Amino acid sequence: MKSARPDYKTNIRRAQLGKKLAPDYLDFYLVLGRNHELTKAKDSARFYYNYVIDKNPAYEDAYLYLINMDLEAKNYDKALALTNKAIEQFPDNKTFRLKRIAIYALQNDTKNEEKDLKSIRTKYPNDANIEQHLFALYSKTNMDRAGVYYNFTTIDRDGIGPWHLASADYTHQRSWGSLIGRVSYAERRSFSQVMASGLQFEVESYLSGKKNNYSYIDVAYSNDIAFPKWRLGYSYFYNFAKGWEADLGFRYIEMQDNSNLKTLNVGLGKYFGAYWLNLRSYIQKDSPSFTLTSRYYYGTKFDYLTLIAGYGTSPDDQTRAAEYENRASLSSYRLSAGFYKLIKTHYIFGILITNNQQEYTPKKFQNELDFAFLLQYKF
Repeated sequence: MKSARPDYKTNIRRAQLGKKLAPDYLDFYLVLGRNHELTKAKDSARFYYNYVIDKNPAYEDAYLYLINMDLEAKNYDKALALTNKAIEQFPDNKTFRLKRIAIYALQNDTKNEEKDLKSIRTKYPNDANIEQHLFALYSKTNMDRAGVYYNFTTIDRDGIGPWHLASADYTHQRSWGSLIGRVSYAERRSFSQVMASGLQFEVESYLSGKKNNYSYIDVAYSNDIAFPKWRLGYSYFYNFAKGWEADLGFRYIEMQDNSNLKTLNVGLGKYFGAYWLNLRSYIQKDSPSFTLTSRYYYGTKFDYLTLIAGYGTSPDDQTRAAEYENRASLSSYRLSAGFYKLIKTHYIFGILITNNQQEYTPKKFQNELDFAFLLQYKF
């Protein structure tokens, strides 16, 4: 049986009769405004909504309906003025504060959008949507960064190591996303001799989508045995409600001998207030790899503590990328802890320590300890 469609004209007639019988009962005027709006009689709807607000400013629904009408008509200045009035009337109403943030976003007013997000984040520290929104805003803010990175790896097997990985990068970030250029140098030693060294050239990009989505692209090339010949990657990310995020992508690695490996990666993330958890699986031919990442944000997106646990060799691990083909079928168990901090609005410092129990031949393991340092200048 089909459900009956709303009879807006009948609703209007009944509300008109009701206000004649009880002219001071404002709910009848609100019903008239809503039904006129739904029948596209916008001017009449505005009249009744404004009438309700003028007679009794405590009607939240009248504000909300009128704000939404202004947003639909792209009258952002009028919507903002009315939202400010609603916030004065209902200072503890979360909905109106979120509306104002949405209006700032539509006006491309990132300064006030960020200011309001930080304010409401303090009031609602466990709201995953606010944290996700703030992170997305930081990712679209115009900025550039130049930085250096260094990773030192010790290995407890006689004659193996140490390994060095150093890189310099530049990030250009705008509302459309970001573009990152990076040059890396690696050196691997064995029995005090340099066994492999060389340079890698890399370009990464995060591209913002129209709504709730973005893409990640990575292309890296090297002609030296310290790196794979080619590393290609793509991931598509989609942000759902309540702080959920999912991603799907692939990785392609071609070694210097022209052999190659292909990986499908699937991830799921969730904000829990200022905490973020992400589980990603790399599905590959020999053995799957899993990485569980947790972060606690105590400031901007550059201020966080992180713990990472993983099994198997990840194609995104640049420190071990040159040995990815040999390690993909072997077991490894890793645990990382890191600290990142934005200092005086310009300097980003980070340190990450990783312990990796790596199987180097069946049933035999070596312990690898990484010390990674990051320093960037943001401007």
